[in-house]
Amino acid sequence: MVQQRGVSQPLSAARYVPATTSLTALAAAARSCEGCPLFADAIQTVFGEGPRAAAIVLVGEQPGDQEDKQGHPFVGPAGRVLWQCVEAAGIDRADVYATNAVKHFKHELRGKRRLHKKPNTEEIEACHPWLEAELQAVRGRVLVALGATAARSLLGKNVPIAASRSLTFTVAGSPALVTYHPSAVLRADEAAAEIRAALVADLRRAHEVATAS
Repeated sequence: MVQQRGVSQPLSAARYVPATTSLTALAAAARSCEGCPLFADAIQTVFGEGPRAAAIVLVGEQPGDQEDKQGHPFVGPAGRVLWQCVEAAGIDRADVYATNAVKHFKHELRGKRRLHKKPNTEEIEACHPWLEAELQAVRGRVLVALGATAARSLLGKNVPIAASRSLTFTVAGSPALVTYHPSAVLRADEAAAEIRAALVADLRRAHEVATAS
């Protein structure tokens, strides 16, 4: 929360979001966003990337260490898993717009390492105007929430991932599916192959829904 004349105001990026559906203009404006404190410790804003006519919109949690350094979404270890799963699901990467619910890397220092730290509800909601603007600009035929944070941002509520995978929600007039974040594959041990298979299956279902739309 921020204080203005003694009144607490919710954090929000809304004032930084221009009234446009140009992805280029939105990405440029996002570079100057200070809608929540996360910008102060991140190297840069990491905006979504992909074609305006994308059939599928993938929404993750937040950029990681490599994404923050390189300025592009899903270029780190979890990103490599994601794109492998996208290919395995028979999806052309050119048909995908990929973004995150939160545009700055939230982390804590452990020596020289920057360790991922989960965004809280206030930070997710503060960044939501950017996601809304992206969805207005892209209007993908199907949305896919990768993990709990993305699901919270897209659906406006917390949902259990495992129990929600078979469901189809509606967000901004588009069908929305929920699945695991690719980082779950990296964190798992014996269950890694099972989670990867589930992610591929869910992406394949998203492709089928998009194709049928």
